[in-house]
Amino acid sequence: MTNNRSTISGVGAVTGYGWGREALWNGLASGKSAAALHEGFGFGSDDHGGPGWIVRVPEGGDQADGRTRFARAMRSAAREAIEDASERGWRPGSRVGLVHACVLGDLDMYPMVTSGVGQYTGRQYLSVTPSTPVSLLMQEYGFHGPALNVSAMCTSGSAAIVTAKSWLDSDLVDDVLVVATDLSAKPEVVGMFVQLGVAITDTDALDACRPFQEGSRGFTFGEAAIAFTMTNRTTDGYADVLGGAMSHDAFHVTSIDPELTNVVGCVEQALATSGVAGEDIRYVNAHGPGTSQCDRAEATIVETLLPNSEVFSVKPLAGHCQGAAGAVELAASLLGYERGEIPATPRVSDGIPQLLDGLSPLETGPTLKTSLGMGGHNAALVIAPQG
Repeated sequence: MTNNRSTISGVGAVTGYGWGREALWNGLASGKSAAALHEGFGFGSDDHGGPGWIVRVPEGGDQADGRTRFARAMRSAAREAIEDASERGWRPGSRVGLVHACVLGDLDMYPMVTSGVGQYTGRQYLSVTPSTPVSLLMQEYGFHGPALNVSAMCTSGSAAIVTAKSWLDSDLVDDVLVVATDLSAKPEVVGMFVQLGVAITDTDALDACRPFQEGSRGFTFGEAAIAFTMTNRTTDGYADVLGGAMSHDAFHVTSIDPELTNVVGCVEQALATSGVAGEDIRYVNAHGPGTSQCDRAEATIVETLLPNSEVFSVKPLAGHCQGAAGAVELAASLLGYERGEIPATPRVSDGIPQLLDGLSPLETGPTLKTSLGMGGHNAALVIAPQG
């Protein structure tokens, strides 16, 4: 299998900042979080069930794309990425595949499988199956390459990119549409993460989530749908994916193996497949959820493998978007490449010396994107601006 420089030629986004990639960029560049108070998320307070801080995708989209925000956001992000790539000169080949990163699926459809037999028709039930959003998207554009859902918890978005690149490198496809969709900010879901001690809803995001800084308590739960087009053919794109890797700790259902053997190994493999030395990495677009385990793991990687890099995380801004986290964070780097800026989160307390402080000028060099998923999922990929 040949390792090529797979180009990301189009980007689409639906986030807590609004519908469209410009809304995402403007929000990140502002340094202000997309989080807001929403009723029903006030866990652990005297007013249980009152307001709490989350990042939620607002209502919007084309009603023809589906009855739920999930369906509309997925299709909207994909359509924007395809239109963006087309304007940059991309023309789909005969074998366009789809990799959809998705963990819990469309939760608004769950009543169809939990409320009892006979309340919904078989045709209505189809809206809850994971094959349906994929099928409708493939039908819309007449794409006939392989299509599948990938699920690796909050590593899913990055895992989808690595999967898509492997398809391109093995000549299984001409192009790939990668979509990551997670709109699971419901009290029942967020409450479980609060109980696990990692999601924080009782204060605003920049106070709660301080990746690589003192006083961080965890992350603010978020939502997003992000899409990319990828190709090995020459096109005017945002960046090239030079290589990537995935691994699994096989250690614990929530905790990272403290030895960091497989986390480090994943990064080392991503660098090797990219043909990039650790000292040449300029930026680390970190998973950075503000939890002690993840912060320690990624800080160790920076200190031991990437001596010339600077680090940033956009989770305090866009929220921890679960299955779409890696994708929304990658989109931040891609949009920043186009504009010559890194949309880092402003610092709020003392942190590691490699941590960027707010919107920063882009300097030459590749970026390492890391993702650490609950349950032991690891992914890493290396990207670089074209040229």
